[in-house]
Amino acid sequence: MSKRSAMIIEDNEDLAIIFAEALQAAGFDTGIIQDGDTARARLQSCVPNIIILDLHLPYVSGEDILKQIRADERLVKTRVIIATADPRMADMLKDQADLVLLKPISFGQLRDLAARLSPQPA
Repeated sequence: MSKRSAMIIEDNEDLAIIFAEALQAAGFDTGIIQDGDTARARLQSCVPNIIILDLHLPYVSGEDILKQIRADERLVKTRVIIATADPRMADMLKDQADLVLLKPISFGQLRDLAARLSPQPA
């Protein structure tokens, strides 16, 4: 049985570590990506169950990455959680995401939400 996977696309290293630990506590294997270019490349070759996506990233915006995710048929079942401190952008993109969280986000909040959003492994 393979573990569920989560990709954390967040340029703030401290937040990325907190997100990774919360998702690991919910039973996910995690990977952290800290810029938009790397995220775009990695999404060409992997299909995570959940993506935590910051909107303000170096090189390529989270909004552009979200468009890439939603246009990719391989990622149709991938749940996208936008994590941002920008309420205007969050409101603008809420219909394209499975969930929008405004920062600050607690460890427990993210762990519990991730566990509920992803189907249990078979």
